[in-house]
Amino acid sequence: MTIGLLTIVTFLPAAAALLLLLVPRREETVLRVGALLATVATFALSVPLYVRFDARMADYQFVEYARWMPNLGVGYHVGIDGISLLLVLLTTLITPVALASAWRAIDDRVKEFVVTLLVLETGMVGVFVSLDLFLFYVFWEAMLIPMYFIIGVWGGGRRIYAAVKFVLYTMVGSVLMLVAILALYYQHGAATGLHTFDLPTVARWVMPPGTSQTLMFLAFALAFAIKVPMFPFHTWLPDAHVEAPTAGSVILAGVLLKMGTYGFLRFCLPLFPDASLAFGPLVFTLSIIGVVYGAWVSTVQPDLKKLVAYSSVSHLGFVMLGLFTLTSQGLVGAILQMVSHGLSTGALFLLVGMIYERRHTRMIADFGGLWAVIPAFSAVFMIAVLSSVGLPGLNGFVGEFLILVGAFQVNRTLAALATTGIIFAAVYLLWMYQRVIFGEVTHAENRDLRDLTPREWALMVPILLFIVWIGVYPVAFTSKMEASVDALIAQVQSKASVAFSR
Repeated sequence: MTIGLLTIVTFLPAAAALLLLLVPRREETVLRVGALLATVATFALSVPLYVRFDARMADYQFVEYARWMPNLGVGYHVGIDGISLLLVLLTTLITPVALASAWRAIDDRVKEFVVTLLVLETGMVGVFVSLDLFLFYVFWEAMLIPMYFIIGVWGGGRRIYAAVKFVLYTMVGSVLMLVAILALYYQHGAATGLHTFDLPTVARWVMPPGTSQTLMFLAFALAFAIKVPMFPFHTWLPDAHVEAPTAGSVILAGVLLKMGTYGFLRFCLPLFPDASLAFGPLVFTLSIIGVVYGAWVSTVQPDLKKLVAYSSVSHLGFVMLGLFTLTSQGLVGAILQMVSHGLSTGALFLLVGMIYERRHTRMIADFGGLWAVIPAFSAVFMIAVLSSVGLPGLNGFVGEFLILVGAFQVNRTLAALATTGIIFAAVYLLWMYQRVIFGEVTHAENRDLRDLTPREWALMVPILLFIVWIGVYPVAFTSKMEASVDALIAQVQSKASVAFSR
């Protein structure tokens, strides 16, 4: 097998991590610059994936295959379609931003930190490009270990508690998913005579409805629901966000949470169509509860970081709502909202980290009147807040609008309830912004704060460009996914109808 572009994008960070292991730990500048160059190069190499992607095709593109363990039906099979393309690009964009945000914040065990983050990037990209169930599970688990160390080693005062809680929650779902993968492997082999973990091959098989499909769906769904996180599996998230360093929070919100929603799209819907349709109303209901609950809890948070963390529960509830509408508008809106949430919430965590570096506090009550002191920071913060609110012209509006269009086609009452989440988002985000930015400077410590530095501008400008680009010209992104989304909907509906006709 010749090494293709997708393999290079996936493994370049890990290769860089191996090289940096040879660098003495005292050479911190070399380690930081080397890791940053590797992540920027990975993003640059991922751009041709977008440019050369044929939006008219629903099939996987940039496909690479190599025999790995042929006796077990395991192969190295990677590729992307319109569903995974933007998530790969989001990952390669967010990682160098997160790494650069830790330039001054992480001054202990720098070598271990940059190596861990590079390995994490390979795991994240690998999850999105894997077309083999065994390979997917390897990347899924490999991604867990670096994030555990990022929280547990470089986190806050309760970092060990948060890291262990994160791992325990994720492992419970992962172990059950592994059992379901093996059950799917043997059931497919018994029905077709071909034992394989190859996802496109297994996805073409029409699994008969019944208890086995239901149980496998529930096992996969639990693993993905914890990762989203869906209500009521969300309780690990605030602790992980609050205790993680800024770079960890940006990666967690920007990319890792999307792996749960991506899992529902890539695995649950096509592999278990009957169970997906049967459990659709329950997921719909839990999603709306998550939208409203996350917004209400965010409103009463005194800590900036915890407020942004709980807002993810609300925003990801919208994504899950869109996925289970099984409409073209709902699914396209959900995928776009995954990207938008990664940008807007990632920006919010970056900005909270910047103000924390200056004041060493995240409590809303400790701020006020910042516009008069740091106007550039306040203006950028305003754009990130309005993006998260869903202001027309910015990225958050497009995805939420399409999701609600799809939801109203399924259940108007529940869709109307979901719409209240947008109102509540405006309440908690704008109220928070008003208390932090406007008013009088009541604390002497806030009077001499420095405004955004050139390094911080370099972090924020790429994210701001994408926030405006998606809001003003979303077709550049939605056009890439429409063919794949329509093919997925047709696949689910046709497999479900065939199964029910037996």
